[in-house]
Amino acid sequence: MVAIKDLPGSERPREKLMSGGASSLSNTELLAVIISSGSRGESALSIASGILALEDGGIRELSNIQPEEFMSVRGIGKAGASRIAAAVELGRRMSSAPPKSRLRGDSPGLIAAMFMDEMRHLQQERVSIVMINTRGEVIARENVAIGGLHSACASPREVFTNAVRKGAFGVILAHNHPSGDPSPSDDDIHITKQLAAAGDLLDIKLVDHIIIGDGRFVSLKEMGYI
Repeated sequence: MVAIKDLPGSERPREKLMSGGASSLSNTELLAVIISSGSRGESALSIASGILALEDGGIRELSNIQPEEFMSVRGIGKAGASRIAAAVELGRRMSSAPPKSRLRGDSPGLIAAMFMDEMRHLQQERVSIVMINTRGEVIARENVAIGGLHSACASPREVFTNAVRKGAFGVILAHNHPSGDPSPSDDDIHITKQLAAAGDLLDIKLVDHIIIGDGRFVSLKEMGYI
C-alpha cells in the first residue's frame, strides 16, 4: 500500500481539500483526512477503506457504528475512533439543525442600522460591504478600507474579491461621512457607478450604496444612482 506521503502532492487528500475544497474528495479521502495518519503497514487511505467496508454499509452506515467497532479495523485506535465518531455526530447535527434566520439586505434602513452605531462617530471614513445571496439574505460582511471610498483600498478588486470567493449574488456598499452629513458627493456617485459597472462584469450586483452620517443615512439606490 502506497503511503500518502509518497503520493504526488496534488493527489494527497489534505492538499486536494485545500486546493479544490472538501467536495472534490471521495468518501475514502474525506475519511482519511479525519483519520489523519496511518499506522505501520497501513496508510490512512487503506484504513479509511476498511472503515467504509464495515457491515458493507458504506458512508450511510457510519452513523450506526459504535466507536468500539471502528477500533476493529487495523490501524484505528481510541483516538482515531473518537475523531470519526465526533465527525459523524457533527454531520448529523448539522443536517438536522433548523435553518438560521438571516437578516435581509433589501431594506436600506436595516443595513444602515447594522453600521450606524459603529460608524456615526468615526473621525475618518471606513468602507464596508455586506454580501447577500440570491434570496437577498445577508451572508457576510467585512471592512474593505480605512481612509475613505476614494482610497486605493476601495478598488473593485478589494470590494468584490471575497464576494466572488463566497459566491455572493450581490454586495451592498456602506461608508461613513465623518462630517455627519450623509449627502453623497460627486465623487461618491461617480465611484458608485464605477463599482456597479465592475460588478456587472463579475456577475455580482451592486445592490445599494449606503452612506452613514450622524444618526442619518442615504441610499444611493433610492436616490436613483444605482
